[in-house]
Amino acid sequence: MISRQHLLTYIYLLVYILLSSGVILYNKWVLSTKYFNFPYPITLTMIHMGFSGAVAFVLIRIFKVVSPIKMTFKIYATCVIPISAFFASSLWFGNTAYLYISVAFIQMLKALMPVATFLTAVVCGTEKLRFDVFLNMLLVSVGVVVSSYGEIHFNLLGTAYQAMGMFGEALRLVLTQVLLQRKGLTLNPITSLYYIAPCSFIFLFVPWYFLEKPVMEVSQLQFNFWIFFSNALCALALNFSIFLVIGRTGAVTIRVAGVLKDWILIALSTALFPESMITSLNIIGYAIALCGVIIYNYLKVRDSRASQFPPESLPDRAVKEFKMERKESDVYVPDDDVNNNNGGRIGWNASIPGSEVDEEATLIPPSKLSHLGRSQLSSHTS
Repeated sequence: MISRQHLLTYIYLLVYILLSSGVILYNKWVLSTKYFNFPYPITLTMIHMGFSGAVAFVLIRIFKVVSPIKMTFKIYATCVIPISAFFASSLWFGNTAYLYISVAFIQMLKALMPVATFLTAVVCGTEKLRFDVFLNMLLVSVGVVVSSYGEIHFNLLGTAYQAMGMFGEALRLVLTQVLLQRKGLTLNPITSLYYIAPCSFIFLFVPWYFLEKPVMEVSQLQFNFWIFFSNALCALALNFSIFLVIGRTGAVTIRVAGVLKDWILIALSTALFPESMITSLNIIGYAIALCGVIIYNYLKVRDSRASQFPPESLPDRAVKEFKMERKESDVYVPDDDVNNNNGGRIGWNASIPGSEVDEEATLIPPSKLSHLGRSQLSSHTS
């Protein structure tokens, strides 16, 4: 029998896969000139950011669901602004790719996400260049090249947009780890949208003003309130579902779910969009890249477990624990301090002045970020 906790976990995973697939297919349908015909990816992304920011504002300021963190100007300028800039660029470039290439081919290209993140982390100094990981990245790259060679409707501009979107997302992930962990901040999904969505909206406004506004003809726009509202609502729900899945299962499970979601998306996109055709060479190349992604995930899990549980024999661990107990028991406490401390009880867990860390706070909890840093979360946002 499946326990209630396991059942909830499976439900969360199912919701995540459905929402992620639905948002991607929905965006493709809205942006495609063959269907809804709203070929303005920056505008669509701004709608998502504006809606998410407004919902987060209502939840925090009106309904008081969570409390905002103590955000100083220095933290906002050095952390929120650069992260928001790369977040906006990744969404902008990623959504623009839908105008030129198929959903199936985009999912195949997304196999390069670990490569982009790893290279970015090496350049930023948060990862070391290792031979085994390098060979793994080479395998993924070869698979994507083979898949691209087999693409019938290959478009260089669309591929370039998707590549820029992945590197923008990689920079956001690395910056989130470097900047926010250094500040000791942890944001939940509501506070992350509260601070980052409005800033991303402003960054998107600049390219929108120069690139899309001059060519937008209001008389020819098909603006359907319910379509855009439901599209933005699905993107917002996806954000929350990602955090729910991470909190209940962990980064490894969401990676496995992401691989399953990619296969489902490839199958659905070919069924829903007739122009999204795949060849046998596409499948072979993607299978090669997928093998590299699986090996990469295994290496990250192995490294994570090794860092959490360093090799140490049981006798050595017992001796260390005994020494720690001796040190604690040998601490001398004057009688006056004992009598004046909580009625004779020593406050071992008393707070240290100046050591407070805000409990609310980023896009990804630092405890999960070391695992998630190489996942594809942000591409799901819109």
